Order: sequence, then structure tokens, then C-alpha cells
Amino acid sequence: MDRTAFENEVKTQGYGELVDRRMDPNHTNPEHAHEFDARVLVLEGAITIGRADDTHTFRAGEFCEIAAGTLHTEQCGPDGVRYVAARRYKG
Repeated sequence: MDRTAFENEVKTQGYGELVDRRMDPNHTNPEHAHEFDARVLVLEGAITIGRADDTHTFRAGEFCEIAAGTLHTEQCGPDGVRYVAARRYKG
């Protein structure tokens, strides 16, 4: 999926905030949760998202969804990662 298609799609799904972020090579975020639904499109590099029942690596052109309150970890690949994240806040 490309960025334009991603941004158009998340707008129709009620996501209001978009952020463009980079994370350093091999950076790890320990288990945490967000107060918003997140949909993330990887633009460059790779990131591995770990959840209680699944661990998956996402690369450029791939996206993932993480529901508000879902505990997860984030591990960047050796080249780091650049992504655009859409956030949808409840209520």
C-alpha cells in the first residue's frame, strides 16, 4: 500500500490524527498500550510488533492495526524504521 492510499483509507475509517515518525536501528519499546486505535504504514525499514498471541515483522508497504488498550512491544530492524501512524481516539 502506498501512503496516499493509506491516508485516504484511514480518513474514511474515522482516524483524525496522522504522524510521520522515525525510530533508530534496533530500538526497542517495552510492552505498553495506547489510549487510541493505531493504524501504522511502514514507509522504510522494518518493525516487529509483539502481542500476547502473535509477533509479526512489517516492512515497507505493509501496515498493521493495534486497538486501544492492546499490550504490545515494538522492535526496530537493523536499518531502523520510518512510518506514518494514524490515531483514532475513542469518545
